[in-house]
Amino acid sequence: MAVVSTATAAANPTHQHVTVNRPNPVSVGTIVWLASELMFFAALFAMYFTVRQTMPAEEWALQADKLNITFSTINTIVLVLSSFTCQWAVFKAEQFKPSRSGKLYQFWTWGMHEWLTMTYVMGAFFIGGQIFEYAELVGHGLTISSSAYGSVFYLTTGFHGLHVLGGLIAFLFVLGRSFAAKRFGHHEATTTIVTSYYWHFVDVVWIALFAVIYLLQ
Repeated sequence: MAVVSTATAAANPTHQHVTVNRPNPVSVGTIVWLASELMFFAALFAMYFTVRQTMPAEEWALQADKLNITFSTINTIVLVLSSFTCQWAVFKAEQFKPSRSGKLYQFWTWGMHEWLTMTYVMGAFFIGGQIFEYAELVGHGLTISSSAYGSVFYLTTGFHGLHVLGGLIAFLFVLGRSFAAKRFGHHEATTTIVTSYYWHFVDVVWIALFAVIYLLQ
């Protein structure tokens, strides 16, 4: 019986080693962390709707009318488009193409560096636009301490702005690591991919915030 088992094992060597495809631990860790961030923003949304429910409708509408919806829409479009440029950077990272192969104006030849730099510029534009909007609102008397509406507005949008700023810092880290590497490989590509997870998450959260704060009011 033992001889038969040995012969069978010898005749089927492919069954002696089982290959297990494990998910990338960096990607899994990033997704788990983003899930905790989702709970954080869920708490901010809960705070926003609670204050809206308890605050007099007339006073709420008076404060909400101070928002510049047109400017915020343009700022939002820029941030949303940055998700596309970020994803193009991921595509180039997966192809192990860190730099462009043509002229700078030939964007179809861009590599990960160029697409990620474009994403950084668009994210910085969003932050600059948010600072400009804050200055304009303060000039109209809407501050974090002026009313309950001001408190929830600055807390929700401000914390999101800090997350965008964190994403910009992460982009600098990714670019720096790529330039410092002697050879662009899997580690650099993985760093680009997990950073894109964070950036897409930040964009989706802002779409929800924009819809609630600026459109629904």
